[in-house]
Amino acid sequence: MGVRQSTLEGLVTMDLSFFNNKTVLVTGHTGFKGSWMARVLKMLGAKVVGYSLMPLNKPNLFELDGNRCVGTSIIADIRDIRALKDVFKTHEPEIVIHMAAQPLVLDSYREPVYTYDVNVMGTVNILECARHFEFVKSFVNVTTDKVYKNNEWVWGYRETDELNGYDPYSNSKSCSELVTSSYLRSFFHDKPCAISTVRAGNVIGGGDFAKNRIMPDCARAAISGTPLKIRNPYSIRPYQHVLEPICAYLLVAMRQYENKRAFEGQYNVAPRISDCVSTQKLVELFKIHWDGKFEWEMQKDIKTEHEANYLRLDCSKITAVLGWLPKWDIDYAVKKTADWTKCYVDGADIGVIMQAQIEEYLAEQ
Repeated sequence: MGVRQSTLEGLVTMDLSFFNNKTVLVTGHTGFKGSWMARVLKMLGAKVVGYSLMPLNKPNLFELDGNRCVGTSIIADIRDIRALKDVFKTHEPEIVIHMAAQPLVLDSYREPVYTYDVNVMGTVNILECARHFEFVKSFVNVTTDKVYKNNEWVWGYRETDELNGYDPYSNSKSCSELVTSSYLRSFFHDKPCAISTVRAGNVIGGGDFAKNRIMPDCARAAISGTPLKIRNPYSIRPYQHVLEPICAYLLVAMRQYENKRAFEGQYNVAPRISDCVSTQKLVELFKIHWDGKFEWEMQKDIKTEHEANYLRLDCSKITAVLGWLPKWDIDYAVKKTADWTKCYVDGADIGVIMQAQIEEYLAEQ
């Protein structure tokens, strides 16, 4: 078992009572990260309003748990600005967490127009709503570590490095960052709403059923008893448990709500350098924590689209400005993912295991 990192410095500035009774609009609430976000916010006492399409894959975490955590769930398209404005008028959210996206690299090669439409114009639409309603005090745009022009450097990218993602997904999120920056300068400099973007690394955790993601692929292979085929076992990514970025998003939302000028901006969220591991290492950790029959092999003679081999983020800024540090090392993050999956296979109450993991994470301050 891995050793969890020291958490004395962790989320020390997070007042867990801050979100109590505040209306928070979460776009993309039906997704994997969105469902975890909804449960965390519910546990913090927030009034959660969700806006998203229904997930296409079955099963999905929203139907297993997330729909129990959202006070109001609106199933609608982020590209529909009129429907979005109606939600703002009706619910008057104080805080907006924008997570709705087409989130998959390989799908972006198949559907580039849709990817840009959702990820770029969706951002335009939600920012346009936020600028017309002054009850919005804090807006966080969730992007990705892939927004940077990736030179395959061994050091981590900083928030000031060039934005120019390679593939349509990554590039569309780079565009989403630029849209947010333009709206901030053009429309929000004299408004009470604080605006930030947060660039997170690859997330893992229970309830991710997406295709072509390594942890869901591990879980499917383990459950079915078939060998897992890996495209690129040597690629290195900043893997982290899903609760790490979610609580970072909420920390940014809270602090900039309290002091716009001091805390709005751009932030990286990623694990420590020692926890940026290869795909092979991640799979081997899952094998250890699965405690069952699980094998993998390299997928040979397959033509794939371009994917980065090496990617790290520098999180010095969010640590220095907000006091944030990751809590769970990669070994413990994989253990928690395997634990969730075992509960799912056994037919246990998903909400119970999620709540227990969230309580453990939040208690470590």
